Amino acid sequence: MERSRAAVTAALADGGLDQPAKSTTRSGESPNLRRVLVDLHDEYARHVGHADLLREAVDGLVGEDPPQP
Repeated sequence: MERSRAAVTAALADGGLDQPAKSTTRSGESPNLRRVLVDLHDEYARHVGHADLLREAVDGLVGEDPPQP
């Protein structure tokens, strides 16, 4: 987490999120850093949702219910 925050801070200081990323897509395009961060956020949120579904299947609780002993 610390490394990713440092990388974002450095990118913001070095031209912002609209600069092209250092990596390229299969088609040779280079998305901007904003797009990379949005995609990363979406992927993370998708996996968090999957973890919630698994937890709910195990403990039977849904949403914000606290875990039961």
